[in-house]
Amino acid sequence: MSKKRTIFFAGGGTGGHIYPALAVAEKLSPDKNIEVCFFCSQRPVDSAILKKTSYKYECLPARPLGANPMFLLGFVASFFKACVRLIKAGDAVVVGVGGFVAAPVVVAARILGKQLAFINVDIVPGTANRRLARLASKIFVQFEYTKDKFGNGKFEVVVCGCPLRSEFDNPQPGNIKAVLGLDADKKILFITGASSGAHNINMAMGLLMGKLAAYKDSWQIVHLTGAGKKGDLERQYESSGIKSRVLEYSDDMAAILAASDAVIGRCGAVSVAEFIAASVPAICLPYPYHQDDHQRLNARQMVDKGGAVIVNDHKEDYQHTADELWGILEPILSDDSLREKMRHSVRNMSKPNAANFIASNLTVLK
Repeated sequence: MSKKRTIFFAGGGTGGHIYPALAVAEKLSPDKNIEVCFFCSQRPVDSAILKKTSYKYECLPARPLGANPMFLLGFVASFFKACVRLIKAGDAVVVGVGGFVAAPVVVAARILGKQLAFINVDIVPGTANRRLARLASKIFVQFEYTKDKFGNGKFEVVVCGCPLRSEFDNPQPGNIKAVLGLDADKKILFITGASSGAHNINMAMGLLMGKLAAYKDSWQIVHLTGAGKKGDLERQYESSGIKSRVLEYSDDMAAILAASDAVIGRCGAVSVAEFIAASVPAICLPYPYHQDDHQRLNARQMVDKGGAVIVNDHKEDYQHTADELWGILEPILSDDSLREKMRHSVRNMSKPNAANFIASNLTVLK
C-alpha cells in the first residue's frame, strides 16, 4: 500500500488566491493516497469559501507585512502552528497560492525539508511571491509573460494556465435564468466585482440606471455587489424598470458567465481566466489602487485578442467612471455582431487542463 501524502495549500485573503487551489484540490480528491488541507487567513472570505467544501482548513493569525509588531507576532504564531501540522503529516507538499498567510507556512516547510511548489496566476507576481517562490522546486503560472518575472534559480517555472473549478471545463448556462428568476428571452449583462465586490463599480452602475432603462425590452442585469455592498442598487434597478437580480455573492459563476452576453468587472487573474473560459465579451475595470496596476496587464491578455475593452476606474470620481463606461458599453449592448466577434476572438485562449496538470505534478513531486 502506498504511503499517504498530504498536500497543504497555503494562502488566502481573497477568493483569487483560494479558488485556483480548490480547482487543483478537486482533481486531487479522487486519489485515496492524497489528503488535502488548507492554511488560510482569518479574513471572513476564506472561511466563507472553505466551509462549503469537505477539506480541512486552519485559519492562521498571520497579518500583512508592516511595521506593526502584531505582524511579527502573527507570523511567529502561524509559523509554529504550521510546523506542528507539517511534522504530524509526515510526507507533505506545501503549495503557496498567494497572500500574506502563505509566508510563515512556506518558511516552515523549507526549514522542515518539505516539498514546495507555488501557483502564481497573477501576471505580475507580488514581492512576497517573488522572494518565497525561489524556495520552491516548481512554480506554476498562467501567462507566458510571467515566466521571467521570478529571476533565476533552481526552480522550474511552468506555464499551464489558471486552474479553474470543473464547472469551467465546459461552462454551461443550464437553467440559471430560471434559478435567478430572469426572463428566458432577454440577454444578460453581468456585473461583478469578484468575491469581495467593487464599491466603485457599484456606484458607477447606479449612475447609469436611466441610460440602461432604454434597453429594458431586450436586456436584464445580474449584479454581484460583494458582501454588505448592495446599498440602494436593488431599488435603483427596480425604479429603472430593467429586469435585474442583485446578489452579494454567488457560487454559480460558471453558469452565470455561460448565460451572459456581456460582463463588466474587475480583472483579477482568476476573473480573466473565467471570462476566457466562458468566451464572454468583457469590459474590464482594473483595480485602481494597486501600485503595479497588474490587473490592467491581466486584462491586456484579452484585449490584445479582441475579446475585452479596458475602462478606467477613476477612484472616487464615480461620474467620470460611469461616463467612460457608458461610451464602451452602449455599442456592446446595441451590436450583436460586435459581441459575437469579441466572443469568437477568445475561444482558443482557454487552457482547461491546468488544474489536472498541476495536480498530477504535485502527486509525484520529489
